[in-house]
Amino acid sequence: MNRAPRLILPILLPTLLCSVTGFAYAEVQTKNATAIEQITVEASPTANKEPVGTFDSPVSNLEYDPRVDVQSRNMAEAQADVTIRGGIFENTGFRVGSATLFDPQSGHYFAEIPIAPQMLRGPAIFTAADNALYGVNSSVGTVSFAWKPISTGGSVSLGVGSNDFNLQSLHAGVNIPLDGISDWQLGVEGEFSHSQSDGSIDYGDHDFTRASSRVQLVGPDSQTDLFFGSQEKFFGWPNLYTPFGVNETEDLKTQLFMLNHKQNYGAESSFEVSTYYRKHEDHYVYSRENPMSFEAFHQTDVKSLALSGRHAHSASFALNYSAQFINDSIESTTLENNFTSRNYYKVSVLPEYQMALESDQHLTIRLGAAFDDTNRDDSEISLIGDITLNTQNSDGTERTVYLSYAQASQVAGYTAIGGSDTGGLFRSNYNLERETTKNLELGLLLERQSWRFNSAVFYRQDDNLTDWTYSLDATSARFANPVDINTSGVEFLATKHFDNAEIIASYSFLKKSENYGAADIDASFYALNYPDHRLTLAAIWNPTDILEFRIDNEWRKQHENTLRSGDDDALFTHLTLKIMPPQIKNLFITLAADNLWNESFQEIPGTPGRGEQYTLSATYSW
Repeated sequence: MNRAPRLILPILLPTLLCSVTGFAYAEVQTKNATAIEQITVEASPTANKEPVGTFDSPVSNLEYDPRVDVQSRNMAEAQADVTIRGGIFENTGFRVGSATLFDPQSGHYFAEIPIAPQMLRGPAIFTAADNALYGVNSSVGTVSFAWKPISTGGSVSLGVGSNDFNLQSLHAGVNIPLDGISDWQLGVEGEFSHSQSDGSIDYGDHDFTRASSRVQLVGPDSQTDLFFGSQEKFFGWPNLYTPFGVNETEDLKTQLFMLNHKQNYGAESSFEVSTYYRKHEDHYVYSRENPMSFEAFHQTDVKSLALSGRHAHSASFALNYSAQFINDSIESTTLENNFTSRNYYKVSVLPEYQMALESDQHLTIRLGAAFDDTNRDDSEISLIGDITLNTQNSDGTERTVYLSYAQASQVAGYTAIGGSDTGGLFRSNYNLERETTKNLELGLLLERQSWRFNSAVFYRQDDNLTDWTYSLDATSARFANPVDINTSGVEFLATKHFDNAEIIASYSFLKKSENYGAADIDASFYALNYPDHRLTLAAIWNPTDILEFRIDNEWRKQHENTLRSGDDDALFTHLTLKIMPPQIKNLFITLAADNLWNESFQEIPGTPGRGEQYTLSATYSW
């Protein structure tokens, strides 16, 4: 098939829209310079925020986010392996408040977060020193969310679409000032969402339900949130986890209870305390036609307490810190039951010193360390440091250059280390050791009145990385094996603002060299599943007060993999038309399409890619 017309159309469309309408400049919001190691922007790095085919979740539309790579089964909201800079799914953590959410069985379930996105800020992507400081058991990157203040209002949405899709969603919140207490408010918020469909390919059906609620107390210098959420998900997919041509299913239930308090004090000082309990149940069926052939039940329980903050001792010296304790346990019908609980400890300290070189230039030096330990594994001390030169010009423009070196470590999940090491669908490895990562990075950030450019070049060494591999002569679907990998990468992200439009473009390049130390490995499901080249292009255009167009595009050239069927390159497009009829205030109608070109690319080698999906929805807000 000739792919050129498919590639040119979505790339040229935003440019043509901008050129024919003669947009004027708009001011770009400035960004807090303390997060210099994130390739991120204040606005969303994608045009679309809502998914096509289900209700939105914290991972929705991350597959078009240039800062991360989502390798999904069925769709991102069904099962999302979120990777950063060529890592694997277990190298990426999800953080809410000060706490990294965790599932000890497998990183496949890290993104099972039953929180309505309306309750969260973000996501912010932590890499390098910021990830080493704040991330827990996530050696490459962290997707971080903060709690939003509750506001009075709400919305109700109904949707239908192709593949017998239907959607219902309700969200409402109220914020009440407390009588007799100045500047204090009490907020209550709740949400319920449900969707189901027959799936974008055969045997790709889903049925999802989520209910979440929170109570919030806000004062002049503090915010306290008490949250509870519950989520149930059933979905199917051919070759979900195995390459044997079988129609597999997952039935997931996740509950999360969380208490979070953030306190500001003094000048530029704050701390945040988070504690949570997470319960996750998984019922996996290897063959829906013959469910008794193989099925597995797992239940994980996680309790955690976390603290992070920044204490400014003076205008020139501050202390950044983070600490977290996690206790987990697992009940399983397939693990060996000799490794069913673990305690995790992490403490990070990163002193910060600032000095003014000239009236418009500031140099910031951070140097510290992190300590990781568990009651079952060796401990590790990791070095963290960076140097940042920031120049702020009189016209409001800004330039930031930084050099960073960060080490991080983590331990393998129970499926990799606690199952059978002699056979079965998923073969564990009892000899897996603590994984360590060393990352060297150089970056440049430019901010102007109407545009922003962020770039980074990095080199990372991963030692004893736990990967899942495949041998053509074996009966097991995959094996847990350690690998030493060196990864080189380049990232560019640019954002341009116009009067009634915005364009976001990015390019990334990755190159790896690996050493498994074994000859019987024919393919890698994760560590060697990465794009050599990746381009994203997004645009938002408001031609009138009634219409809004949003488009996200992603093109990739994936590294060759023996397990992958079909092409190694792919083009995905997510297009949305939003109509806001003036006759009915606060009502908007959305026409949306995802995978517009019906791309069949296998995001995970051996697992079929998603099909095209079209939806029509209506939302009324108040």
